Amino acid sequence: MSSTIPRMPPQEAAQANRLAGSTSPYLLQHAHNPVDWWPWCEEALARAREQDRPILLSIGYSACHWCHVMAHESFEDAATAELMSRLFVNIKVDREERPDLDRIYQLAHQLLTQRSGGWPLTVFLTPDDHKPFFAGTYFPRKPRHGLPSFAQVLTGVESAYREQRDAIRAQNASLMDALQQLEPASGDAVPDAEPIDRACAQLADSFDAQHGGFGSAPKFPHPTSLELLMRRPEADVGDAGRSPVEMATFTLEHMIRGGLMDQLGGGFCRYSVDAQWMIPHFEKMLYDNGPLLGLCCDAYCATESAVFRDAALATADWVMREMQGPEGGYFSTLDADSEGHEGRFYVWDRDQVKVLLSPAEYAPFAAVYGLDRPPNFEGRWHLHGYRTPEAVAREQGATLEQTQALLASARAALFSERERRVRPGRDDKVLVSWNALMIKGMARAARVLDRADSLESAEASLHFIRKTLWRDGRLLATYRDGRAHLSAYLDDYADLMDALIELLQVRWSSADLSFAIQLAEVLLDDFHDAEHGGFWLTGRSHEPLIHRPKPLTDDSMPAGNGVAAQALQRLGHLIGEPRYLDAAAGTLKLAAASMRHMPYAHAAMLIALDEHIEPVETIVIRAADDRLATWQLELQKGYRPRRLVFGIPSSETALPGTLGAMTAGERPRIYRCRGTSCEPPVDSPAALLQA
Repeated sequence: MSSTIPRMPPQEAAQANRLAGSTSPYLLQHAHNPVDWWPWCEEALARAREQDRPILLSIGYSACHWCHVMAHESFEDAATAELMSRLFVNIKVDREERPDLDRIYQLAHQLLTQRSGGWPLTVFLTPDDHKPFFAGTYFPRKPRHGLPSFAQVLTGVESAYREQRDAIRAQNASLMDALQQLEPASGDAVPDAEPIDRACAQLADSFDAQHGGFGSAPKFPHPTSLELLMRRPEADVGDAGRSPVEMATFTLEHMIRGGLMDQLGGGFCRYSVDAQWMIPHFEKMLYDNGPLLGLCCDAYCATESAVFRDAALATADWVMREMQGPEGGYFSTLDADSEGHEGRFYVWDRDQVKVLLSPAEYAPFAAVYGLDRPPNFEGRWHLHGYRTPEAVAREQGATLEQTQALLASARAALFSERERRVRPGRDDKVLVSWNALMIKGMARAARVLDRADSLESAEASLHFIRKTLWRDGRLLATYRDGRAHLSAYLDDYADLMDALIELLQVRWSSADLSFAIQLAEVLLDDFHDAEHGGFWLTGRSHEPLIHRPKPLTDDSMPAGNGVAAQALQRLGHLIGEPRYLDAAAGTLKLAAASMRHMPYAHAAMLIALDEHIEPVETIVIRAADDRLATWQLELQKGYRPRRLVFGIPSSETALPGTLGAMTAGERPRIYRCRGTSCEPPVDSPAALLQA
């Protein structure tokens, strides 16, 4: 069912609108607009229906720069607000809390405008059936850049609704047909590796050999695509002149050295506005940083380069310092803006830096980060690694160790000074799927970098989810200020199951395995299309909407169907559950035509396909002494994306499925399985490797 109207605090009722009781910081940003805002709820939809007024649906998120601009120009303007309130029922939605609404109406925007969407998303809906008949993104207060003013849009759309209803109904019918045609039809067979090869070839064709990344500006990190490339070190070099794994590590290193990464505080920004990864859109999203943290750990395993290790450490430190609440959950985003200006928190004046640093520190710092060059951001400097510490050390006649020490002390001094500034706003709601992505990244850091605090951080988030957002055998999607609500989505279940499998490889917990199995069962019961294959974004008990998508392609996050297929295959092989394997295979069949049509857009799904074609190697160690941990670390060395290693103490009994037969004997035992085929146990890692 739809959510109900949040209550307004009594002391703010006179000046606040209906958004004042929301759990969404984005909606709370609009709680004092003069607009007669509603949250998405049955009361608002009924009001539109009863009054025969179109719905103005505005979708955004708290860290969105252009959302802030439109709010200041239009939603805070009394005249515009009066027009909105008189002509429409106005509904404000946080796309992070309601990815179902966002996905449906972003697709509708693309069909109506033949352009990609974005935020703020502005959609006008018919009041009786909530179908969109006009859509756009940002509209200015006054006409400019070829865009009409928002007031012109409001009056024009309302007139069209009154005068052209038959045409709107006909357009809506065509739109619904088009939405349905976008959904995949079931396939007959799981494809071979050809879509994986073509995806790598497509990425190679668009690879920027000078700066890394794919295509031109703006450049996004796309960690799932980089993960796909990382998994193919044996592939042909191709026209790009680099192997897939080299393209991935080259791109990641340039992101790390450049302005996309916060050189002082750690963590990655959302995307780069230029091809050089120099000037980012300064917001920091949890869902980017979780996968990028894991990818840095993988790149370190593959290359042993300190660049990737240091980036992973800095990112993990930033998350624990700034993005984890006292209850354990991870917060969602940091805003791009502070004091009304994008990037103000991060940029520097050169004279200020000279005052803060000693001459010995300033010389290498300026050479590495570009303070010896013209300013690169609105007359100031955003730190970007123009040169490597190695090159600067050679030029300045110092050892690399000396240069690195001076750079570290300089960064520490600037970081300390930056802490005095007005901070960007933080969206402190807790989302299950985003937390799961970070739990996985933190677990990877704990395993690869031997970081006990990363493990503690991941476990704290998991404990918070189980205590607060797991109720009566189902997940809730979001939490803030003591209130958890909204039925969870496909990504919440799939990403959390995937994170648990990663966490189990750091330390064994039968309770976590049981939780992963419970999540898998809900996926099959509530989200799975047993007839045609794949998983819907929303469960069977979810509020009915105009469309129920099955997301197959990655966007800013890996596709829920791809992660579900990966996790179900891994869990199905671990415990020997054929239902999980069948559901994963059915998902790959459903996605077959879509993967062939646009391979590069299906990285998460292609990783699942890769592990279907060549099932992962699952190693289970059963021991009662310290050999359990020692052997597990030995067998986890290096970059081995197709190997899972679980160290299960001999004392653990009543394990589910095939795990129950993997018992310890008088001496420790190691079991190895590939897919559904298992070998006889051996009693040492050497024997395993020899076999």
